[in-house]
Amino acid sequence: MTYPDVRPRRLRRTPAMRRLVEETKVAPSELILPMFVKEGLAEPRPIGTMPGVVQHSRDSLRKAVVEAAQAGIGGIMLFGVPASKDPAGSGGIDPNGILNVAIRDVVSEVGDATVVMSDLCLDEFTSHGHCGLLAPDGTVDNDATLAAYAEMAVAQAAAGAGVVGPSGMMDGQVGVVRRALDAAGYADVAILAYAVKYASVFYGPFREAVESSLVGDRRTYQQDPPNLREALREVALDVAEGADIVMVKPALPYLDVVSAVRQAVDIPVAAYQISGEYAMVEAAAANGWLNRDAAILETLTSIRRAGAQVILTYWAVEAARLLRARY
Repeated sequence: MTYPDVRPRRLRRTPAMRRLVEETKVAPSELILPMFVKEGLAEPRPIGTMPGVVQHSRDSLRKAVVEAAQAGIGGIMLFGVPASKDPAGSGGIDPNGILNVAIRDVVSEVGDATVVMSDLCLDEFTSHGHCGLLAPDGTVDNDATLAAYAEMAVAQAAAGAGVVGPSGMMDGQVGVVRRALDAAGYADVAILAYAVKYASVFYGPFREAVESSLVGDRRTYQQDPPNLREALREVALDVAEGADIVMVKPALPYLDVVSAVRQAVDIPVAAYQISGEYAMVEAAAANGWLNRDAAILETLTSIRRAGAQVILTYWAVEAARLLRARY
Protein backbone atom coordinates (compact mmCIF):
# COMPACT_ATOMS: atom_id res chain seq x y z
CA MET A 1 0.00 0.00 0.00
CA THR A 2 1.33 3.40 -0.93
CA TYR A 3 0.70 6.68 0.85
CA PRO A 4 0.56 10.22 -0.51
CA ASP A 5 3.42 12.60 0.09
CA VAL A 6 2.16 14.29 3.28
CA ARG A 7 3.53 17.79 3.63
CA PRO A 8 1.82 20.02 6.23
CA ARG A 9 4.05 22.86 5.09
CA ARG A 10 1.86 23.23 1.99
CA LEU A 11 -0.59 25.12 4.19
CA ARG A 12 2.11 27.50 5.42
CA ARG A 13 3.51 28.51 2.04
CA THR A 14 2.14 32.06 1.74
CA PRO A 15 0.65 34.66 4.10
CA ALA A 16 -2.71 34.26 2.35
CA MET A 17 -2.64 30.47 2.84
CA ARG A 18 -1.72 30.83 6.50
CA ARG A 19 -4.58 33.27 7.06
CA LEU A 20 -6.96 30.89 5.30
CA VAL A 21 -6.32 28.01 7.72
CA GLU A 22 -5.81 29.93 10.96
CA GLU A 23 -7.52 28.11 13.81
CA THR A 24 -7.63 31.09 16.16
CA LYS A 25 -8.51 34.67 15.23
CA VAL A 26 -8.82 37.67 17.51
CA ALA A 27 -11.62 40.10 16.67
CA PRO A 28 -11.55 43.79 17.67
CA SER A 29 -15.01 43.32 19.18
CA GLU A 30 -13.49 40.93 21.74
CA LEU A 31 -11.09 43.55 23.12
CA ILE A 32 -11.72 45.79 26.14
CA LEU A 33 -9.64 48.90 26.83
CA PRO A 34 -8.88 49.69 30.50
CA MET A 35 -8.83 53.47 31.03
CA PHE A 36 -7.80 55.62 33.99
CA VAL A 37 -9.36 58.97 34.81
CA LYS A 38 -7.82 61.24 37.43
CA GLU A 39 -9.80 63.81 39.37
CA GLY A 40 -8.68 67.41 38.84
CA LEU A 41 -6.42 66.92 35.82
CA ALA A 42 -6.48 69.60 33.13
CA GLU A 43 -4.71 67.38 30.60
CA PRO A 44 -3.64 63.72 30.35
CA ARG A 45 -0.75 62.62 32.57
CA PRO A 46 1.63 59.93 31.25
CA ILE A 47 2.17 56.83 33.39
CA GLY A 48 5.91 56.30 33.54
CA THR A 49 5.86 52.52 33.92
CA MET A 50 3.30 52.07 31.12
CA PRO A 51 4.60 53.93 28.04
CA GLY A 52 1.72 55.16 25.90
CA VAL A 53 -0.88 54.88 28.69
CA VAL A 54 -2.13 57.95 30.57
CA GLN A 55 -4.27 59.07 33.43
CA HIS A 56 -7.00 60.92 31.58
CA SER A 57 -8.66 64.18 32.39
CA ARG A 58 -12.42 64.16 32.00
CA ASP A 59 -12.10 65.96 28.66
CA SER A 60 -9.41 63.67 27.27
CA LEU A 61 -11.36 60.62 28.43
CA ARG A 62 -14.38 61.73 26.41
CA LYS A 63 -12.27 62.06 23.28
CA ALA A 64 -10.43 58.78 23.85
CA VAL A 65 -13.60 56.77 24.37
CA VAL A 66 -15.05 58.07 21.10
CA GLU A 67 -11.84 56.97 19.36
CA ALA A 68 -12.12 53.56 21.01
CA ALA A 69 -15.72 53.12 19.90
CA GLN A 70 -14.82 54.14 16.35
CA ALA A 71 -12.03 51.55 16.35
CA GLY A 72 -14.68 48.89 16.88
CA ILE A 73 -13.43 47.45 20.15
CA GLY A 74 -15.89 45.67 22.39
CA GLY A 75 -15.83 48.03 25.35
CA ILE A 76 -13.91 50.01 27.93
CA MET A 77 -13.20 49.39 31.61
CA LEU A 78 -13.01 52.55 33.73
CA PHE A 79 -10.83 53.08 36.79
CA GLY A 80 -11.13 56.26 38.85
CA VAL A 81 -8.26 58.01 40.63
CA PRO A 82 -9.60 60.41 43.28
CA ALA A 83 -7.92 63.58 44.51
CA SER A 84 -8.33 62.44 48.11
CA LYS A 85 -8.86 59.13 49.87
CA ASP A 86 -10.23 57.97 53.21
CA PRO A 87 -10.30 54.67 55.14
CA ALA A 88 -13.81 53.85 53.91
CA GLY A 89 -13.14 54.57 50.24
CA SER A 90 -16.20 56.80 50.21
CA GLY A 91 -15.22 58.40 46.91
CA GLY A 92 -16.12 55.16 45.15
CA ILE A 93 -19.70 55.34 46.37
CA ASP A 94 -20.22 59.10 46.06
CA PRO A 95 -22.41 59.84 42.98
CA ASN A 96 -20.15 62.84 42.38
CA GLY A 97 -16.94 60.89 42.84
CA ILE A 98 -14.57 60.78 39.88
CA LEU A 99 -15.44 57.25 38.74
CA ASN A 100 -19.20 57.76 38.73
CA VAL A 101 -18.86 61.16 37.06
CA ALA A 102 -16.60 59.60 34.43
CA ILE A 103 -19.14 56.84 33.75
CA ARG A 104 -21.77 59.50 33.06
CA ASP A 105 -19.34 61.41 30.83
CA VAL A 106 -18.55 58.34 28.78
CA VAL A 107 -22.14 57.16 28.42
CA SER A 108 -23.15 60.65 27.26
CA GLU A 109 -20.48 60.45 24.53
CA VAL A 110 -20.93 56.91 23.18
CA GLY A 111 -24.24 55.61 24.52
CA ASP A 112 -24.53 51.96 23.52
CA ALA A 113 -21.93 52.17 20.74
CA THR A 114 -19.52 50.31 23.00
CA VAL A 115 -19.92 48.52 26.33
CA VAL A 116 -19.14 50.77 29.29
CA MET A 117 -17.69 48.78 32.20
CA SER A 118 -16.55 50.00 35.59
CA ASP A 119 -14.15 48.56 38.13
CA LEU A 120 -16.01 47.77 41.34
CA CYS A 121 -13.36 47.87 44.05
CA LEU A 122 -12.30 50.15 46.87
CA ASP A 123 -8.52 50.00 46.49
CA GLU A 124 -8.27 53.15 44.36
CA PHE A 125 -10.30 55.06 46.96
CA THR A 126 -8.99 53.84 50.33
CA SER A 127 -6.19 55.63 52.13
CA HIS A 128 -4.75 52.25 53.20
CA GLY A 129 -4.89 50.86 49.65
CA HIS A 130 -6.71 47.62 50.40
CA CYS A 131 -9.64 46.39 48.34
CA GLY A 132 -11.94 46.40 51.33
CA LEU A 133 -12.74 47.96 54.69
CA LEU A 134 -10.43 47.18 57.57
CA ALA A 135 -11.37 45.62 60.89
CA PRO A 136 -9.88 47.09 64.10
CA ASP A 137 -7.03 44.57 63.94
CA GLY A 138 -6.04 45.77 60.47
CA THR A 139 -7.35 42.77 58.54
CA VAL A 140 -9.82 43.18 55.67
CA ASP A 141 -13.40 42.77 56.91
CA ASN A 142 -15.07 40.63 54.25
CA ASP A 143 -18.72 41.23 55.19
CA ALA A 144 -18.40 44.96 55.83
CA THR A 145 -16.70 45.23 52.45
CA LEU A 146 -19.59 43.42 50.77
CA ALA A 147 -22.02 46.06 52.04
CA ALA A 148 -19.81 48.78 50.53
CA TYR A 149 -19.62 46.89 47.23
CA ALA A 150 -23.41 46.72 47.09
CA GLU A 151 -23.64 50.51 47.43
CA MET A 152 -20.87 51.03 44.92
CA ALA A 153 -22.54 48.75 42.37
CA VAL A 154 -25.81 50.64 42.57
CA ALA A 155 -23.99 53.98 42.24
CA GLN A 156 -22.19 52.78 39.10
CA ALA A 157 -25.38 51.39 37.60
CA ALA A 158 -27.16 54.67 38.31
CA ALA A 159 -24.35 56.50 36.52
CA GLY A 160 -24.94 54.34 33.45
CA ALA A 161 -22.48 51.45 33.60
CA GLY A 162 -23.64 48.47 31.54
CA VAL A 163 -21.24 46.07 33.26
CA VAL A 164 -19.74 46.21 36.75
CA GLY A 165 -16.56 44.35 37.59
CA PRO A 166 -16.24 43.32 41.25
CA SER A 167 -12.50 42.79 41.52
CA GLY A 168 -11.75 42.68 45.24
CA MET A 169 -11.87 38.88 45.64
CA MET A 170 -14.15 39.07 48.67
CA ASP A 171 -16.11 35.89 49.43
CA GLY A 172 -19.71 36.27 48.26
CA GLN A 173 -19.14 39.51 46.33
CA VAL A 174 -20.97 38.45 43.16
CA GLY A 175 -24.12 37.36 44.98
CA VAL A 176 -24.27 40.54 47.06
CA VAL A 177 -23.77 42.76 44.01
CA ARG A 178 -26.38 40.85 41.99
CA ARG A 179 -29.00 41.17 44.73
CA ALA A 180 -28.25 44.87 45.21
CA LEU A 181 -28.55 45.62 41.50
CA ASP A 182 -31.78 43.66 41.15
CA ALA A 183 -33.34 45.31 44.20
CA ALA A 184 -32.47 48.78 42.89
CA GLY A 185 -34.04 48.12 39.49
CA TYR A 186 -30.84 47.39 37.57
CA ALA A 187 -31.44 43.76 36.68
CA ASP A 188 -30.08 44.38 33.17
CA VAL A 189 -26.65 45.46 34.41
CA ALA A 190 -24.22 42.57 33.90
CA ILE A 191 -21.49 41.36 36.23
CA LEU A 192 -17.97 40.67 34.98
CA ALA A 193 -16.63 38.69 37.92
CA TYR A 194 -12.94 38.83 38.69
CA ALA A 195 -13.32 35.19 39.65
CA VAL A 196 -9.63 34.26 39.46
CA LYS A 197 -7.33 37.07 40.51
CA TYR A 198 -3.87 36.02 41.55
CA ALA A 199 -1.57 37.85 43.97
CA SER A 200 0.84 38.64 41.16
CA VAL A 201 4.05 40.64 40.88
CA PHE A 202 2.87 41.80 37.45
CA TYR A 203 0.46 44.39 38.92
CA GLY A 204 3.35 46.76 39.67
CA PRO A 205 2.78 49.40 36.96
CA PHE A 206 -0.98 49.42 37.67
CA ARG A 207 -0.23 50.56 41.21
CA GLU A 208 1.37 53.69 39.76
CA ALA A 209 -1.56 54.19 37.39
CA VAL A 210 -4.10 54.31 40.24
CA GLU A 211 -1.69 55.93 42.74
CA SER A 212 -2.14 53.05 45.15
CA SER A 213 -1.60 53.72 48.84
CA LEU A 214 -1.05 50.05 49.65
CA VAL A 215 1.62 49.05 52.15
CA GLY A 216 2.12 45.30 52.29
CA ASP A 217 0.23 42.93 50.02
CA ARG A 218 -3.17 41.40 49.28
CA ARG A 219 -2.30 37.75 49.70
CA THR A 220 -5.02 37.09 52.27
CA TYR A 221 -7.72 37.65 49.66
CA GLN A 222 -6.13 37.36 46.21
CA GLN A 223 -5.25 33.85 45.07
CA ASP A 224 -1.96 32.06 45.58
CA PRO A 225 -0.16 31.62 42.21
CA PRO A 226 0.55 27.86 42.58
CA ASN A 227 -3.15 26.94 42.88
CA LEU A 228 -5.36 25.88 39.97
CA ARG A 229 -8.06 23.74 41.60
CA GLU A 230 -8.77 26.60 44.01
CA ALA A 231 -9.31 28.85 40.99
CA LEU A 232 -11.95 26.49 39.62
CA ARG A 233 -13.74 26.47 42.97
CA GLU A 234 -13.81 30.27 42.94
CA VAL A 235 -15.23 30.26 39.41
CA ALA A 236 -17.95 27.77 40.33
CA LEU A 237 -19.00 29.94 43.28
CA ASP A 238 -19.20 33.08 41.15
CA VAL A 239 -21.23 31.35 38.46
CA ALA A 240 -23.63 30.02 41.10
CA GLU A 241 -23.99 33.54 42.52
CA GLY A 242 -24.98 35.03 39.16
CA ALA A 243 -21.82 36.07 37.29
CA ASP A 244 -22.47 36.81 33.61
CA ILE A 245 -18.79 36.65 32.63
CA VAL A 246 -15.87 35.22 34.63
CA MET A 247 -12.33 36.53 34.34
CA VAL A 248 -8.80 35.32 34.94
CA LYS A 249 -6.18 37.91 35.89
CA PRO A 250 -3.28 38.08 34.94
CA ALA A 251 -3.45 36.44 31.51
CA LEU A 252 -0.11 35.29 30.05
CA PRO A 253 1.38 33.65 33.18
CA TYR A 254 -1.94 31.83 33.72
CA LEU A 255 -2.97 30.56 30.28
CA ASP A 256 -3.40 27.07 31.75
CA VAL A 257 -5.93 28.54 34.17
CA VAL A 258 -7.76 30.32 31.34
CA SER A 259 -8.00 27.01 29.49
CA ALA A 260 -9.23 25.12 32.54
CA VAL A 261 -11.88 27.76 33.27
CA ARG A 262 -13.05 27.66 29.64
CA GLN A 263 -13.56 23.91 29.97
CA ALA A 264 -15.41 24.27 33.27
CA VAL A 265 -18.08 26.86 32.42
CA ASP A 266 -20.55 27.64 29.65
CA ILE A 267 -20.59 31.42 30.09
CA PRO A 268 -18.10 33.83 28.49
CA VAL A 269 -14.55 33.76 29.84
CA ALA A 270 -12.42 36.91 29.99
CA ALA A 271 -8.73 37.42 30.67
CA TYR A 272 -6.91 40.61 31.66
CA GLN A 273 -3.55 41.25 30.01
CA ILE A 274 -2.30 43.34 32.89
CA SER A 275 0.09 46.24 33.29
CA GLY A 276 3.22 44.16 33.90
CA GLU A 277 2.60 42.09 30.78
CA TYR A 278 2.18 45.30 28.79
CA ALA A 279 5.27 46.91 30.32
CA MET A 280 7.50 43.91 29.56
CA VAL A 281 6.70 43.97 25.85
CA GLU A 282 7.01 47.77 25.64
CA ALA A 283 10.38 47.72 27.39
CA ALA A 284 11.74 44.91 25.23
CA ALA A 285 10.50 46.62 22.06
CA ALA A 286 12.01 49.95 23.11
CA ASN A 287 15.37 48.19 23.44
CA GLY A 288 15.04 46.62 20.01
CA TRP A 289 14.81 43.11 21.44
CA LEU A 290 11.58 42.15 19.70
CA ASN A 291 9.08 43.31 17.10
CA ARG A 292 6.46 45.24 19.03
CA ASP A 293 3.47 44.87 16.68
CA ALA A 294 4.09 41.17 16.16
CA ALA A 295 4.41 40.66 19.92
CA ILE A 296 1.10 42.43 20.56
CA LEU A 297 -0.75 40.18 18.15
CA GLU A 298 1.03 37.01 19.26
CA THR A 299 0.25 37.56 22.92
CA LEU A 300 -3.39 38.36 22.21
CA THR A 301 -3.71 35.30 20.00
CA SER A 302 -2.26 33.08 22.72
CA ILE A 303 -4.83 34.37 25.21
CA ARG A 304 -7.64 33.82 22.72
CA ARG A 305 -6.35 30.34 21.88
CA ALA A 306 -6.35 29.42 25.57
CA GLY A 307 -10.08 30.09 25.64
CA ALA A 308 -10.69 33.72 26.55
CA GLN A 309 -13.52 35.19 24.49
CA VAL A 310 -13.02 38.66 26.00
CA ILE A 311 -9.56 40.21 26.50
CA LEU A 312 -8.83 43.32 28.53
CA THR A 313 -5.67 44.89 27.12
CA TYR A 314 -4.07 48.34 27.09
CA TRP A 315 -3.38 47.75 23.40
CA ALA A 316 -7.06 47.31 22.51
CA VAL A 317 -7.40 50.24 20.09
CA GLU A 318 -3.98 49.73 18.53
CA ALA A 319 -4.54 45.99 18.24
CA ALA A 320 -7.89 46.57 16.54
CA ARG A 321 -6.11 48.60 13.85
CA LEU A 322 -3.38 45.98 13.46
CA LEU A 323 -5.99 43.25 13.10
CA ARG A 324 -7.90 45.17 10.46
CA ALA A 325 -4.69 45.72 8.51
CA ARG A 326 -3.89 42.03 8.74
CA TYR A 327 -7.27 40.76 7.64
